Amino acid sequence: MKACHDKKRGFAITYDDVCLMGGARTPFGKLCGTLGRISPTDLGICASRAALEKSGLEGPDIDQVFYANIGQCSTDAYFLARHVGLYSGVPETTPAAMVQRICGSGFETVIAGVEQIALGKAQITLCGGAENMTLSPTVAFGNRMGYPLGKPGFADMLWEALNDTAAVPMGHTAENVARQYGISRAEADEFARQSVERYLAALERRFLKGELIPMNSTVFEAPGLNPRKLEMPKIVRNFDSDEHARPVDPEALSRLSPAFIPDGVQTAANSSGIADGAASVVVARETVARTRNLRPLARIAASATSALDPRVMGLGPVPAIRLLLEIAGLEISDIGLFEINEAFAAQYIGCERALELDRDRCNVNGGSIAIGHPLAATGTRLTLTLAREMNARDARYGIAAACIGGGQGTAILLENPNATV
Repeated sequence: MKACHDKKRGFAITYDDVCLMGGARTPFGKLCGTLGRISPTDLGICASRAALEKSGLEGPDIDQVFYANIGQCSTDAYFLARHVGLYSGVPETTPAAMVQRICGSGFETVIAGVEQIALGKAQITLCGGAENMTLSPTVAFGNRMGYPLGKPGFADMLWEALNDTAAVPMGHTAENVARQYGISRAEADEFARQSVERYLAALERRFLKGELIPMNSTVFEAPGLNPRKLEMPKIVRNFDSDEHARPVDPEALSRLSPAFIPDGVQTAANSSGIADGAASVVVARETVARTRNLRPLARIAASATSALDPRVMGLGPVPAIRLLLEIAGLEISDIGLFEINEAFAAQYIGCERALELDRDRCNVNGGSIAIGHPLAATGTRLTLTLAREMNARDARYGIAAACIGGGQGTAILLENPNATV
């Protein structure tokens, strides 16, 4: 391993002998859609059980659990990571930890799992994130101490999640990037159209079926513990499709009003969708995989995290990717595929221009503008989708990255051990 820490550029590390075994995700439900009443814990259990199965491993194989959830929105949210592990078949003697780096949390669980293996504190880890943004609560902080007359002080936590009170709301950060890079409304709309069309093409070739799992009403049981009941809407059977994506009419896109500022480039349609869902992966020491005759999806080669001005938080992947490439001794041209989260169209385009990326190698199956962005799950989804597409295209290296509210960025480098080029 090799590590670096620079107070201006961030920190990064390379890894040896650690791999991504496999993973799965739930369908991503639209706001107030099919998953709108499902606890994020239950979403995480569904994804984790499937991830273990797809990895060829079982709950008793797991040494540690790392799980993320950003907007706590169920009464047992404090226990989410622990309950995901227990009801996925992980032994009661195996610890679990909750991880939070806002939109980078799904990545952060993978990084935590890798680093615990690198430190010798685990051989196999279960990692992922779950989010139900529909269930984000309306809260009254301080209600235990009473209310001033006529001022009960309620707040919508979903709305508040989109506002960085230290700087500007999230949508405004994308508009700042658009101004910095001269990105037009037409360019933002065109990128949104492309994201949806790439996603629909991935559906058509059944690529996404390799990571999506069907969901039905069920009861999760664990020895000696109270059962958990997952109740899907009564009319729903085998829910296995993302709900947010739909075909795009370019003329309809152009008629939408700006969502954040007058004459802005960002609209509801070229911004990431608010969504509910979960994604999980299994990470293991590569030598352990070999002894079990299991074939990893990818090696996890390095990671990097950086921070920058929160007013242009969408550019967070730029310094993170640059630092990642530097510590790995690679160039942009060495990377066969990129997955950069599409928080906003202008945000992605700004990263593309800053890094001089070839869009034909980026987000080739669409992204969060098409699929939706359940905050804690997205980084894990990006990592899993990237690893699977690297195998499909015989790409040797791939990078997954995301901007993070408040002005941060995280990136992960994957290497395809099965590549022939």
